Amino acid sequence: MIPAAFDYIRAGSAEEALAALAEHGDEAKLLAGGHSLLPLMKLRLATPAVLVDIGRLDDLSYINDAGDHLAIGALTRHRDVETSALVQSQAGLLAEATSHVGDPQVRHRGTIGGSIAHGDPASDLPSVMLAMRATLVARGPGGEREIAVDDFFTGFLETALGDDELLTEIRVPKMPDATWGFQKFNRRAQDWAIVGVSAIVANGNSGVGLVNMDSTPVRAAGVEAALAGGASASDAAEAAAEGTNPPSDLNAGPEYREHLARVLTRRALEAAGR
Repeated sequence: MIPAAFDYIRAGSAEEALAALAEHGDEAKLLAGGHSLLPLMKLRLATPAVLVDIGRLDDLSYINDAGDHLAIGALTRHRDVETSALVQSQAGLLAEATSHVGDPQVRHRGTIGGSIAHGDPASDLPSVMLAMRATLVARGPGGEREIAVDDFFTGFLETALGDDELLTEIRVPKMPDATWGFQKFNRRAQDWAIVGVSAIVANGNSGVGLVNMDSTPVRAAGVEAALAGGASASDAAEAAAEGTNPPSDLNAGPEYREHLARVLTRRALEAAGR
């Protein structure tokens, strides 16, 4: 299908992008790699009047060692995250999960910030952000603010970002000694996950994020609590679906997704050495 008509603005800086958002309000959408937004536009599920292209803002593409965390620019391409020696050594779960995003063409064009800001519960990377307890940095008319990942995803394809804000940076705690597991069940390698799990164990603490198990990216709080109480991977995984509301579609119903969540969580925890 063909998207509805829209005006196009190519921003030359973050400030220009913010000015365009301030001018056009909720009628504007940011365009980075386009792999999340354009399919929705073709299906007329998103009909922005203005597209603000930020894909060429090189100052938002970087991976830096910031002491106790990695600072990753929102416009950093998936491929750069996947192959970064710094990410591989300090946040191995993120590198591994990124290698499963789409296909090589998608990873060379799509951006980490675009994936997270889209707020898709079927996307892989939000589950990693939850498991690793990342912090998101937004910039708007009032300056910068930090948003804890647990406060970021607010509804289906909705986030805590304001209409006049731009996601600029993802801050991921450095975990060089962590063990982790990433599991994803789908029909074909490039498909969205029917269910996926990101699990990490670091300094005696565990984090588990789920893919496609609710209307938002969701933390497996029951699993984390069970692990904190000394439960085995198998026993903790039984709580994977607690508090979730899995969708029903052509690929699977809620009951099957709950089963997959338990199985994949156990596998991810076992890979992480639990």
